[in-house]
Amino acid sequence: MTNAMVAVLKEIILDFQEVNLTTGIPRRIGLTTVMGKATVCIGVRRSGKSTFMFQLMQRLLDTGVPRQNILYLNFFDDRLHGLQHHGLNVILEAFFSLYPEKKNTEKIYCFFDEIQVVSAWEPFVDRLMRTERCEVYITGSSAQMLSREIATQMRGRALSWEMFPFSFREFLSFKGIDGGGPFSTKNRLIVQKEFAEYWQSGGFPEVCGLNRLLRIKIHQEYFNAMLFRDLIERHDVSHPKAVTDLAHWLVDNTASLYSVNSLTGYLKSLGHKAPKSAVSDYLAWFEDAYFLFTVRVFDASLARANANPKKIYCIDHALVTSISSGILINSGHLLENLVFIALRRVTSEIFYFRTKGGREVDFVAQMQDRSRMLVQVCESMAEPPTRKREIAALCEAMAELKLPSATIVTRGEEEEIEAVFGKIFVVPAWRFLLSLPEADPG
Repeated sequence: MTNAMVAVLKEIILDFQEVNLTTGIPRRIGLTTVMGKATVCIGVRRSGKSTFMFQLMQRLLDTGVPRQNILYLNFFDDRLHGLQHHGLNVILEAFFSLYPEKKNTEKIYCFFDEIQVVSAWEPFVDRLMRTERCEVYITGSSAQMLSREIATQMRGRALSWEMFPFSFREFLSFKGIDGGGPFSTKNRLIVQKEFAEYWQSGGFPEVCGLNRLLRIKIHQEYFNAMLFRDLIERHDVSHPKAVTDLAHWLVDNTASLYSVNSLTGYLKSLGHKAPKSAVSDYLAWFEDAYFLFTVRVFDASLARANANPKKIYCIDHALVTSISSGILINSGHLLENLVFIALRRVTSEIFYFRTKGGREVDFVAQMQDRSRMLVQVCESMAEPPTRKREIAALCEAMAELKLPSATIVTRGEEEEIEAVFGKIFVVPAWRFLLSLPEADPG
């Protein structure tokens, strides 16, 4: 049986040698390789991780690395299902039986796509890094690969990077447009027109430029794959319908508050017997798969923060419109979701803020330089009561957090407001998205 597995692996390895690499547009994730460490790229499925791997391979080829020195395996390939029984060492057996002269003499570049589907991958990669002349690149769609799995199993031999669907700047690159300012009137109009398309299509690379019906169909396929492959199969869920019903409710309530008690009650009303502990597990798994994200209230006490209701956001605002029932979703919620994901690309430390006076601000984001960014999302400031409410909430938050500035993200309005404690910048969403820090493509 092992011989049969080796034969399959050799065939896959040789087939890949003849594939033309589809490299797409350069991604802005600032990945840096470090000697002696595996490079791990994680994110939601279909966000472009495999294409990014091909970009890295092309860079190696461009520097003179022979194609035969690149080993690529996609663990979603059905032919690799048997690896679970044979152990991952047969990969090396297959590769070096094809190229025995390379063992211990030439550096091999190993690219392993979605490796988390095979158990005990961590000790295999750890051993590979210690015993072979190689560089290892890994992708996965599980946030656990950022922390627990890698930290405990690989003894610090890995560096992880997150990948999200296209940012607006990457979307502009995909369309062949420079998103760097300052903008002439013509360039601004072009960028605004493209933002209208980004608003409709979202950031998943495969759906960019497709018509609405095709986009909805593909988004729904993604949703089902995330639920069944990344949640129900991966965690061997005994009540899959409860997970599916909960996912639908959360997507329908994007950018809204929830509590575990209310979600447990909702599932109970549908006839599911899911206890609170199971609901907490489901929420953790949604986050682990980069599908849904939970935001806590900003509070120095973790216990108090956890006791308060939390807010839910989805990986992609357009995915929400493709899979939600449409009853509860409004464009204000979608705009808030868009802003959340843009911030989440930059930092994972994002909270909502409640002032002592009970007013709410959508986001306090701790940026990489440890500064804090206060962001309110409001489709339009045209109505005086809305304007008064949003400014009052930000003024209270600026005072309490001792911040000299804050931002209101709108669909199209732009102004500067002199407030008691500093400045409030009102900016259209397209300009806000392009203002956030992003790595230059390599």
